[in-house]
Amino acid sequence: MTDAAEIINTVKGEGGVYLPKSIQRNERVARGLIPKLLRLAGQLPFADDLASAYYCARDPLTPAKAKAVLFAAAAYFVMPADMLPDVIVGLGFTDDAAVLATALGVVGSHVKERHRVMARRLLRLPEPIGDKT
Repeated sequence: MTDAAEIINTVKGEGGVYLPKSIQRNERVARGLIPKLLRLAGQLPFADDLASAYYCARDPLTPAKAKAVLFAAAAYFVMPADMLPDVIVGLGFTDDAAVLATALGVVGSHVKERHRVMARRLLRLPEPIGDKT
């Protein structure tokens, strides 16, 4: 934390780690994200990216600005009212996918392999087969 506003606007989070208040408030995203993600995992081609972004946002090693972007993308996915309602077959999740893709384009370098592994475990997806040449 470099400036006074960041220091003033922090709260003690899980494990005694200090987080910006905006990040702490976004922890309520978790209550809606995981159940919805598990319920829709078979229908969402980007479910593993969303789960990876969530685990990255929860990682204490991820910078606060990256966390804010990733939590905002996850919050958009959980929101019941968005640009295209999720109940529209074929189009409902395109805006969610676009928001996630934009977020990953901005801060995707912070999503590490350990986040992807945790996401695959959560969604019960097989490990990718690597090129062994």
